[in-house]
Amino acid sequence: MLWPLIVGLAMLSGLWVNVAHGQHAGQTAAPQSTNSTDSEISTKTTDADIKVQVNLVLVRAVVKDSTGKIIPDLQQQDFQIFDNGKLQKISSFNVETTADGKTSLRSTGQRRAQASAPEKAVTPDVQPHVAKAAVMPKRFVALVFDDLHLKVSEAMAVHAATEKLFASLTPTDRVAIYSTEGDVQQDFTDDPETLRKTLKAIVPHSSRDEGHHECPDISYYQADLIENRHDATAILAAQTEADFNKCYGSGLAPSGALLRSFNSGAISAIARRVLQEGDLRTEQTYQSLSDIVGKLASMPGQRVLVYVSPGFLVGQTVFGNSWDWIEKAVRAGVVVNTIDARGLYTPAGLGDIDAPPVVQPPGESPRQPWEGKDYQKVQGTYRMQTQFESGQVLAGMAASTGGTYFHNRNDLNAGLTQALSAPKVSYILGFRPESATADGKFHKLKVELSNGKKYQIEARNGYFARKKLEDPEEEAKQEVREVLFSDEEIDTIPIQLKTQFLNMNATSSQLTVYTHLDIQGIRLRKADGRNRNDIVLATGVFDRNGQLVDGQIKEIALKLQDSTVERLRHSGLTFKTVFQVKPGSYIVRSVLRALEGNQLTARNLTTVIP
Repeated sequence: MLWPLIVGLAMLSGLWVNVAHGQHAGQTAAPQSTNSTDSEISTKTTDADIKVQVNLVLVRAVVKDSTGKIIPDLQQQDFQIFDNGKLQKISSFNVETTADGKTSLRSTGQRRAQASAPEKAVTPDVQPHVAKAAVMPKRFVALVFDDLHLKVSEAMAVHAATEKLFASLTPTDRVAIYSTEGDVQQDFTDDPETLRKTLKAIVPHSSRDEGHHECPDISYYQADLIENRHDATAILAAQTEADFNKCYGSGLAPSGALLRSFNSGAISAIARRVLQEGDLRTEQTYQSLSDIVGKLASMPGQRVLVYVSPGFLVGQTVFGNSWDWIEKAVRAGVVVNTIDARGLYTPAGLGDIDAPPVVQPPGESPRQPWEGKDYQKVQGTYRMQTQFESGQVLAGMAASTGGTYFHNRNDLNAGLTQALSAPKVSYILGFRPESATADGKFHKLKVELSNGKKYQIEARNGYFARKKLEDPEEEAKQEVREVLFSDEEIDTIPIQLKTQFLNMNATSSQLTVYTHLDIQGIRLRKADGRNRNDIVLATGVFDRNGQLVDGQIKEIALKLQDSTVERLRHSGLTFKTVFQVKPGSYIVRSVLRALEGNQLTARNLTTVIP
């Protein structure tokens, strides 16, 4: 959407204004500047959408020993990051720990821990009734149930395992629940009761086909062999089954007239229909996952998609599109953890127990040129291959995004806990790719330990480099948009955030955000007797569940005289951004980019409007 053009710029040449976090109706507004520098500073609000992409490369790494125990207390110098095999300089390093339901951060380098309110920003006599701000979200988990492929028995086990976990969420977690069918969509929340209620609405749609078997019973795997690969053995197996079981007269066949001769054309027609139905289901699954990744991408924090599924096959027709949503997830920094809902199983060559018996009628011989081969054994091989490849699809999703694949175990409780819960210790490593690598292509990432210890490292295996824009100003705006949707704090330019609110009525308030810039922290270029720099400032307001409520982008051109620069070294610059919001808890995020020197900073602030 287009952001409103209701924007103001307040230039303060005196001391920093003491602005309270809250302001009740009727209170005096913040004092205005008495000395104007309007001719030297121009500001405009752009009408460009705030979009979500990935630029600053952040790599979350979890380090475990051979027993699966997480290794704590590692330092920045213990890690190495390679981009397409080239060692990168780690410019930011943070350790995130989760214990007793709380998340804490410690950081070094240019990245700061989560900000609290500015010092001495709230005075008790001005704001006596404002409650402490709620803990704002840091981690967003989309729990996706594959109701298009789950069987009823699998769904029951998954329900029982999942329901117990919601009470263990940390205050900084937000969870959403979706079904691949699309009929269940619960946006991000921290309310366990809402999540439990939503979970009950997950109903397997694959149950429509359970117990339904055609004659000949051509599987999706076999149909792909027949229709796409023209496999002679697969075709002959279907023809032989039809002959042995007299499908044309049994009433089990969907179209007796079509199957009378059971020539290759009739078999192909059945295989084509089975394949189309399977492809449609796969395409719907991928589209649902793509939509959910899009929702996750707009969340300001760690993004995790937990996919609970028995797995499925990807036919040759849709294989070319199978990477699209994965690429989208990688670009958005979304980690995909997959859970095989089948639990512990042994690949079975026999058909379902409710399938009709498939045996050779007495006195009949196999069709030539089958030459006495056991077609049931061949179809059993197809069933085993189906089970194996279904799991490989889940493994590939996790491996491609730096996630984990939980499989071949019956303790679904442990799998879901592992997938939903934040690790007790994780390391967030950041680096800025060289401008030469801004090619828009996929880059392989590898994280290693420089101390030579052979620990297991779980981390994303790549990212898509954003293609660098030719226009420096457009490049700066693009970068600001991207960083706005991260929760990372970067402190290369000294800025402070303060907020002020005015209750308009019971359902609407005016929230004013003041971004104060220390002019001594930015570089200025001398041209035509003026001190110049171009600044892009993005300010976003997110609700307590991480949803973007509103945001604005300003372009600020500085053309300062020497006397103005000297005066502003003491007072700084303050930029004002105004939003219309409802009462509630919010996180305000401000990202400032100075074109000279490619300086970038980002700060967070929580506030409550009662």
